[in-house]
Amino acid sequence: MPLRPTRLLIAILILWTLLGLAGSMYPPAEPWWGMMGFVIGIVTLFDALVVFVLRPPKVERTLPGRLAVGVEGEVALRLVNTTRRHLHVAVYDGVPERCECEAFPWRGWIRGKGYLDLNYPITLPERGEIAFGKTSVLLTSLLGLWSRNCLVGKEGSVKVYPNYQPVLTYALLAMAHRQEHTGIIRKNRAGLSRDFHQLRDYQMGDSLSQIDWKASSKRQSLISRDFQEQLDQSVILMLDCGRRMRTIDGEISQFDHCLNSMLLLSYVALRQGDQVGILSFGGTDRWLPPVKGAPAMTTVLNHLYDYETSPFPSDFSEAAERLLRHQRRRSMVVVMTNLRGEDAEELREPLRKLRQKHIVVLASLRESGIGEMLDGDLDTFDDALGYLAAQDYAAEREGVLAALRADGIVTLDETAQHFPIALANAYLDTRQII
Repeated sequence: MPLRPTRLLIAILILWTLLGLAGSMYPPAEPWWGMMGFVIGIVTLFDALVVFVLRPPKVERTLPGRLAVGVEGEVALRLVNTTRRHLHVAVYDGVPERCECEAFPWRGWIRGKGYLDLNYPITLPERGEIAFGKTSVLLTSLLGLWSRNCLVGKEGSVKVYPNYQPVLTYALLAMAHRQEHTGIIRKNRAGLSRDFHQLRDYQMGDSLSQIDWKASSKRQSLISRDFQEQLDQSVILMLDCGRRMRTIDGEISQFDHCLNSMLLLSYVALRQGDQVGILSFGGTDRWLPPVKGAPAMTTVLNHLYDYETSPFPSDFSEAAERLLRHQRRRSMVVVMTNLRGEDAEELREPLRKLRQKHIVVLASLRESGIGEMLDGDLDTFDDALGYLAAQDYAAEREGVLAALRADGIVTLDETAQHFPIALANAYLDTRQII
């Protein structure tokens, strides 16, 4: 707990030194200058002793239960003065590095035997368990000549989850039976479902196989069986955690965009009665067996919140082998990655192998910068070169997607802005054929 001289003390010492230089030209003033130095020394020592024995305020920090990446949260900080005298303090809470917080340093007074509440907003740019350090409190002495830095309070941590705002938006709209406002189109194709839903009156166009003859004989009118989409199917989300997903697209990485989309897809699938499992590859190799039911959304969140990318390349062949070992039941497998033109050979064979057992959807997150280069004005030679490079890149990418579609693999190629809704719609379209 070191003591630091304040600007006031430094100014007094400078003034005393200048008076000493002036007094050296007038010898009779030297005793007065020495006496002034003695008084300054005694007062300075007394003020240092007072601030040294002064009890710092107690600090109580209340962190939110959970935060989301890029979403503002609030931290409550209470400073309790246990002494009878007013305290002048400068406060800096132990916020994590790289977080957005403009509330500190805070300077002000805490009255004797009183407390001060500092509730400040904070935005965290990273997922995972983020640590908060102790609170730094700078005490000012009685005469304002010294300051003393104290680390008080306790360390803490908070879990930072992917941004699940799209999930909440969909949930609220779904409660009001307005799913179509999100862009998600719920489809139920007659004749393709296998789960019995209800009996209803016969309608023109119903097939004879739909007629329930027993119920019809009791009602003395034709009764048809109505079916709904088959429930209890499995959706496995394969997430690429390799170096290609570290590209920044907008304010966050493509990897975080994929995590946000996974949350929406998981929520939609669980509401449909399906099971959701997660397999990651490319440096973070983890496996979440399929879970089912609305409460399972918490399990998905707790599994995904601390995922990280790695600087290593992704091995699609090894990932496909792992999935075939873990998941033997026929499922929908959604592979999320950032497709490259050179991926034709590396990606095609593993997806073919998965296609023999499962329905495979390749969901590729396209860089928004490519579209901007293709749609931008060509004012300079550099603009023209950028346009040709982007066109060549897009053509190679489309060639790989066309080859995969020829192998019976469902493909999706969207920018981050449209990726969550497009992924959910691709799931609803594809689940009919599992």
